[in-house]
Amino acid sequence: MAPSRLLIATNNDHKVTEFRRLLADIPYELVTPSEIGLSLNVAETGITFEENATLKARAFAKASHLPSLADDSGIEVEALGGRPGVQSARYGGSGLSDDDRLKLLLRETAEVPERARACRYQVVLVLAKPDGTTQMSQGTCEGRLTTAPVGTNGFGYDPIVYIPMFQRTIAELDPDEKDSISHRGQAARAMAVLLWG
Repeated sequence: MAPSRLLIATNNDHKVTEFRRLLADIPYELVTPSEIGLSLNVAETGITFEENATLKARAFAKASHLPSLADDSGIEVEALGGRPGVQSARYGGSGLSDDDRLKLLLRETAEVPERARACRYQVVLVLAKPDGTTQMSQGTCEGRLTTAPVGTNGFGYDPIVYIPMFQRTIAELDPDEKDSISHRGQAARAMAVLLWG
């Protein structure tokens, strides 16, 4: 008997790669929107990570009739009062690339001294079923903001998030190292427990 399908409710190829790696052992066949012929973009109108993840998960579950796993995540910089936060993927406007956003964040924190450069990645995962019920997990990865990008792995703001325990940025870590400490790794492991349940 074929395993039940679970939709990874994102159009972000980087996130798909991470979820396939992080959830490789769960008793589901992971599928993407493109693999099932679904084209859907959900407006992220929530003001919290949980609200946005829930909006996406429920919309994909309704459209696909499959249990759907969505995330919302972002970087919070203490010196900026927690910005960019839920706006991380849209920081600076819709016309900017990931690299542009990273450079904007570095410009905005150029005068922030080393002692005040604490930052963290936050993520909320929401699993929505076609009947509308949801389950949630979350993760936090504490780090420090660098003054310049270092490393070529990862995506988003990874090249400027320094992890003291590794003495490297997230973009310098190999996938196993990243998964062991990342916000998405923490949340995926907690979600896997729920999915096995």
